[in-house]
Amino acid sequence: MADYRKMWESLGMDLETHDQLCEVLPQAFGDVFLSQENRPEAMDYYNFVIAEIHGVRPQELIKAQEEGKKVFGTFCVYVPDELIFAANAIATGLCGGSQFWVPGGEKVLPTNTCPLIKASVGARLDRTCPFFRIADMYIGETTCDGKKKAWEILGEDVPVHVMDLPQMKREKDIKAWAEEIKELKKVIEEFTGNKVTAESLNESIKLINNKRKALSRLYECRKADKVPISGRDALVISQIAFYDDPARFTQMTNKLCDELEQRIKDGVSVVKEGTKRILLTGTPLAVPNWKLHNIIETSGAVVVCEEMCTGTRYFENLVDETKTTVDEQIDALANRYMGINCACFTPNTGRIDDIIRLAKEYKVDGVIDVNLKFCSLYDVEGYTVERALKEAGIPVMGIETDYTDNDAEQLRTRIGAFIEMIGTK
Repeated sequence: MADYRKMWESLGMDLETHDQLCEVLPQAFGDVFLSQENRPEAMDYYNFVIAEIHGVRPQELIKAQEEGKKVFGTFCVYVPDELIFAANAIATGLCGGSQFWVPGGEKVLPTNTCPLIKASVGARLDRTCPFFRIADMYIGETTCDGKKKAWEILGEDVPVHVMDLPQMKREKDIKAWAEEIKELKKVIEEFTGNKVTAESLNESIKLINNKRKALSRLYECRKADKVPISGRDALVISQIAFYDDPARFTQMTNKLCDELEQRIKDGVSVVKEGTKRILLTGTPLAVPNWKLHNIIETSGAVVVCEEMCTGTRYFENLVDETKTTVDEQIDALANRYMGINCACFTPNTGRIDDIIRLAKEYKVDGVIDVNLKFCSLYDVEGYTVERALKEAGIPVMGIETDYTDNDAEQLRTRIGAFIEMIGTK
C-alpha cells in the first residue's frame, strides 16, 4: 500500500492502531488469495483494490467531497443506492468483517451481539477505518434489533437516517417501503442540496442495474462444469462491489467475465474434475471475512454460489428501467428491493425457494448454511432451511461461527467430513 498517512491523519484516525491492521491484512490476503494456482489474469484489478483498500477509494471519495459531493455510508442491500447517485452523491458500503474492529464495538454493545454489528460500530468509534470516517451520513435500516440500537449509538457520532423496513411482504408493506424510499429521497435532497429528477434517477437505475448484470454474468460463469474461478475470488469481487465506483467496477467485472467465458470454452478449470460443488447460504460475509471460503476450498471442495447479501441477493432482479416519473420509479425500486429474501421477513418461504433453485442451477453437491454468532434471525431460520433441503434430497450442514480463527480447525474437521460424506460427483 502506498503512503496515505497524511490523508488518514486528516480524517482523525488512530494511526497507531490502524497500523496494526495494515500489517496483517497483506499477509492474510496473500495466504488466502495469492496462494491459489491458475487464477484469472483479470483478478489483478481486484488484487490492487484490496492492496490499496484504505487508500485509493478513500482518496477518490475525499476528492469528490472537495468538489461538493456528499458520501453516504450504507449497511444493507435494502438501501437503494440509485437514489444516492441520482442526487449526484456517492454510496459506499460500510459493513465490518474483521475481528480487528469487534473489541471497539464491545465497548458500547453487549458481547452477545453479532460480530458484523460490533465490527461496524467499532470501526467508527475506534477511528480505524477511513470509509467510516469519510461518510457524511449513514443510512441504516431496521432489519434486526441489534442494528436498530446500534444506529442510536452511531447517531451520537455521525448523522444517521434510519429506514423502517416492513417485516412482511403484503401489498401494503411494499407501499410502505415506497413511502420510506420517498422519505429517503427528501433526506438526501436536503442533505446534498440536489434535486432527484426522473432523468437523474433513470440514469442511476441503469448504472446500478449494469453492475447487477455484470455480477450476474460472473455468477453465470460459475455454473459451468469446468469452474473458471474460485469461490474465494468470486467472494472478494462481490465484497468490492459494495464500495468501488460502480461504472468502473462494472467495466472491470465484464472484462473478467470475457476471460472466464473464454476459459469455459477452452475447458480451463481452477479445480480438478470431480471436486465437490458447494453452495453457501446464510448471513453475509463482509470484507475481509474470507474464512469459510478458504477452509472449504482448501478441504477438497469449491464454492460455486452464495445465497447471501454478499452474493445473489445483492444482484438478482433488476429495477424496471421503463418508468418515466419519479413516483413510478420509486414504486419500481420498492418492488425490486422488497423482492430480496432476508431472514428478517415473516414468512420467508421465498428464501427457501431461492436456495433450492440455486442448488439446482449451480449443480451443487451440498449446501452449507452459515450463521454468524448471535444472529438469531438466521439461526432460527436455519431449522426450516435445513428441513427443506433434506426433504429435497440436498445434503446440508449448518454451522455457526464468528470472525475469530479460534474455531478454524474445528470447522475444517466438520467441513472436511461433510465434503467426504456427500460422495464423489
